[in-house]
Amino acid sequence: MRVLELAPQVFASGQLFEADLKLAAKQGVRSIVNNRFDGESPGQPPSADLARVAEELGMTYVHFPVEPKSIDEETARSFETVCDGLERPLIVFSRSGARSTRIWEKAESIYDQ
Repeated sequence: MRVLELAPQVFASGQLFEADLKLAAKQGVRSIVNNRFDGESPGQPPSADLARVAEELGMTYVHFPVEPKSIDEETARSFETVCDGLERPLIVFSRSGARSTRIWEKAESIYDQ
């Protein structure tokens, strides 16, 4: 699992799988946000399966799918509100991590205004 630090105790990652959630839990991660729609690509685990595993591991899991080409201000504000209420460390993920990075940066830019 490769992660990019976006902010203190906030990380972006590409697609996570059950083994990644187990590793993240061992490393103290408390919350996971999935920015992918179910069924985007073959082999992608369903969000409900990841949510079940995260819950078993004591982590909070949020499914917040985002259309990669249309991250608007309203979506970024909603995302920021969701993330603001989550315990850290937090991992946000998408297919490659780029979508999660973009929405985090958009939310930060709105917050900084």
